[in-house]
Amino acid sequence: MSDGDGWVTLPDGSRRWGRFGSAGLLLRAPEGRSAGGGHVLMQHRAVWSHQGGTWGVPGGARNSDETPVQAAMREFGEEVAGDPGSIELIGLHRQEHTVWRYDTVLARAAAGERLEAANWESDEVRWVGVGEVANLRLLPAFGRTWPLLREALGRRLAVHVDASAVLPAEDAESVERLRDDLADLAASGVAAEALPDGMSGSGLHLWFPRIRLLVSACAQAPDPVPGVEVVARSGVSAAPPTEAESADGVRTQTLLVTGGDEVPGAGGTHTVPPSWLAAAGALPTAAKQGPGVPET
Repeated sequence: MSDGDGWVTLPDGSRRWGRFGSAGLLLRAPEGRSAGGGHVLMQHRAVWSHQGGTWGVPGGARNSDETPVQAAMREFGEEVAGDPGSIELIGLHRQEHTVWRYDTVLARAAAGERLEAANWESDEVRWVGVGEVANLRLLPAFGRTWPLLREALGRRLAVHVDASAVLPAEDAESVERLRDDLADLAASGVAAEALPDGMSGSGLHLWFPRIRLLVSACAQAPDPVPGVEVVARSGVSAAPPTEAESADGVRTQTLLVTGGDEVPGAGGTHTVPPSWLAAAGALPTAAKQGPGVPET
């Protein structure tokens, strides 16, 4: 028995499962515009279970030593049989109930592989068209947040970091440290309140960005690591960010971390100074003495 198993009574007298809260994984499979925004994996809860007979996402109680993402991924593995392939985290939405919370982790699968129910907690798991989800008998809490979650599924946050603006010098050791610190940021996520004014947070509390580290063509570029792509910067300065839409309708908002002041861009994109990394909740140690970053 996990230490998170157990009921919590809310102030209104209703009960929720999970002594330390619960978490679930909302997984989207991109299938092009013709599919109406792709499909999401839905779980038909066993009729005997709490609020049984309704549809929601695989999930369950979070243990005391788990992050919401770890709990959501573990529960997914316990309740869903099959290999979903590579999974890219998108963001996290949190429902707070004073003494209990539920974290919905949004993610994107590379393809809609066949998946099935792995245990008795589900009558069925199946891919459902995004446009058809509202037609199901949804778990009430999930139904209330579905419109917000649906919008967020079609968004992605990218952060491009100009190493020359962040670091005093682009020596190999400093760039490697910056890369590793940015990998930590990619894994821990960017809080929605850290996004610049005017940049859509789509109602999520946390975003897991795609990070690109831009290094000078003459610098020794380190190898990429999970969460951080490393590319040589062309020209004197980094290119301005743009908001782009992929073939499956996902829109990417990009933050360019470079020298100068914050500059809102067209389509909700932004250029921000290196000090933004501190607002994002993870000031890279390699950049603390860099231009535009206050000492701590």
